[in-house]
Amino acid sequence: MEHVDVLTDWSRAQFALTALYHWLFVPLTLGLTFIVAIMETIYVKTGDVWWKNTTKFWMGLLAINFAIGLATGIIMEFEFGTNWSNYSWIVGDIFGAPLAIEGIMAFFMESTFFAVMFFGWDKVSKRVHLLSTWLVAIGSNLSALWILVANGWMQHPVGMKFNPDTARNEMVDFWEVIFNPNAYSKFLHTVSSGYVLASLFVIGVSSWYILKRREVKFAKRSIVVAASFGLMTSLFMLATGDESAHRVALNQPMKLAAMEGIYKGKDHAGIVAIGLLNHEKEIGDEQETFLFEFEIPYALSFLGYHQVDAFVPGIDDLVFGNEKLGIMSAAEKIERGKIAVEALATYKEAKKAGDMALAEEARKKFEANSDYLGYGYLKDPKDVVPNVPMTFYAFHIMVGLGTLFIALFFIILYSTMTNELEKRRWLLWAAIFTVPLGYVAQEAGWIVAEVGRQPWAIQDMLPVGMATSNMASTNVMITFWMFAILFTALLIAEVKIMAKQIKIGPEEH
Repeated sequence: MEHVDVLTDWSRAQFALTALYHWLFVPLTLGLTFIVAIMETIYVKTGDVWWKNTTKFWMGLLAINFAIGLATGIIMEFEFGTNWSNYSWIVGDIFGAPLAIEGIMAFFMESTFFAVMFFGWDKVSKRVHLLSTWLVAIGSNLSALWILVANGWMQHPVGMKFNPDTARNEMVDFWEVIFNPNAYSKFLHTVSSGYVLASLFVIGVSSWYILKRREVKFAKRSIVVAASFGLMTSLFMLATGDESAHRVALNQPMKLAAMEGIYKGKDHAGIVAIGLLNHEKEIGDEQETFLFEFEIPYALSFLGYHQVDAFVPGIDDLVFGNEKLGIMSAAEKIERGKIAVEALATYKEAKKAGDMALAEEARKKFEANSDYLGYGYLKDPKDVVPNVPMTFYAFHIMVGLGTLFIALFFIILYSTMTNELEKRRWLLWAAIFTVPLGYVAQEAGWIVAEVGRQPWAIQDMLPVGMATSNMASTNVMITFWMFAILFTALLIAEVKIMAKQIKIGPEEH
């Protein structure tokens, strides 16, 4: 059992490493493709060659980022087969469908037209080239759509049924999987955050040019496009964040409780705007949750359930149960899960032995408890609780920085339109230093999504410990460090290449 725990921890660490590095590159691609497409549209409409050179410069940075992001993404998909083969076996029929569509449709379109976009300036007409640029933007975001449909299904599994004969979950409603509301709220929130990051990137690089008194016209016009795009998409991101929180409240109440550090459920629950958790707090004890906090009254009830007086269950309610509110305890779910596990084993053995009467009895017993099958592999009711401090702080960092970005876009855009930007050097420096904060917000969002879902690979259905491959943990340790070195080298290479291109500037480019 110790080997299994070590293997699970290292497999989780390796996948987290790959995902976190991969997401350093993806959001910039998602947003920069649209910014480049907007700039090229201005060029085609005006015929101003200056806009063509501007488009080419940002397109060059996009190409660098796209290539390195592609490498990390391929490795991450292979890890499903190497480190998570049990996961792939149990839910591969469902999880694989959107990923296959992504590869066949979206990625094919994206990569095909990327070649035309990057190399076809003097080989195709302006309008054909513009169409290619827009198709790259659409294709890259369609790729994100199908991947996030798959991830959204992991957060809220629908459209499938467990087959006791094959011990696999099989798809019964393709359209329910594809139109999963949880997936679309996640998709819209995730891609809009990518648009925000790309806008911050363009503004930060352009601010550097203004501070250096280089390419000022290029920088100011780039800032106008990026700040306008960033302001609109950041407001949209705010709206999609509201819908995402609503979906979490409906389908993942434990994640919501961890995001806000709620141990005892309450009506009229508020959102903690700023707070410091009491790290001595334990599940079920009477200690205060926070050392200090500033709360916005009623906000969490409204955000989660769209009612200011809604009851928000806390961690204690979800672990120990709340009979008054009809919340089953984790202990009871585990007990029913163990019945399901035992009944499934009995069914398979009886069927193999030809005892159809016993098999049918076991099947009925299994189906009565099948909703809790995943819980049967947990050891302790407290295992259903994710890492509360990590989830709480990541969520509040993400929300706090998102609010900062909205303010920055507004101030930058206003200062540019009133010709005050060059005088406000503090604002230009703030724009530069906000770029890495954009990446911090991106990673924090994924920590909330994935750490907050623990201990589940598939919410309430498949624990992470049951999803791993049967392999030596040493192999995963070795590849973890190999990937860590490789990804770090790729990141350093990208930063150096981009810095060199930025230093050269748009005119020489």
